[in-house]
Amino acid sequence: MARAWSKMMTVMILMLTSTISAKEQLSTKECEDLGFTGLALCSDCHSLSEYVKDQELVSDCLKCCADDSEDSMSKITYSGAILEVCMRKLVFYPEIVGFIEEEKQNFPTLKVEYVFNSPPKLIMLDGDDERKETIRIDNWKREHLLQYMREKVKPTSSS
Repeated sequence: MARAWSKMMTVMILMLTSTISAKEQLSTKECEDLGFTGLALCSDCHSLSEYVKDQELVSDCLKCCADDSEDSMSKITYSGAILEVCMRKLVFYPEIVGFIEEEKQNFPTLKVEYVFNSPPKLIMLDGDDERKETIRIDNWKREHLLQYMREKVKPTSSS
């Protein structure tokens, strides 16, 4: 009985939050202020709702998430990126150091910015160099970073 009740509540939360997310999307800055600093996929928010019974938290997650259907995610590309990290903390991120030292030159539109006390993150840029998305990369392996950059950053056109 309790299990059925739990499933019913999860379905109700998902229905409620899905309708909320369809109506309202928060800006990157608002999402960062709420603590959603990485690329949250909407399916992650639905998983969160199964474990966390805080409807407001799940609702905020859905207002900050990216639709993770194959079509929508595979089509999003960016004109460039900024890899932001604190120089003093780099010693704790050997995968990111390896990427910067050995792979960065393959991405002419990637800039590395050293910002005091900043956790490692990718800031994805549109064609006007406006910040469109911020993704925390603390635990990313070098090959994941490389693959993400290859898939999401448009190659520069050669003259």
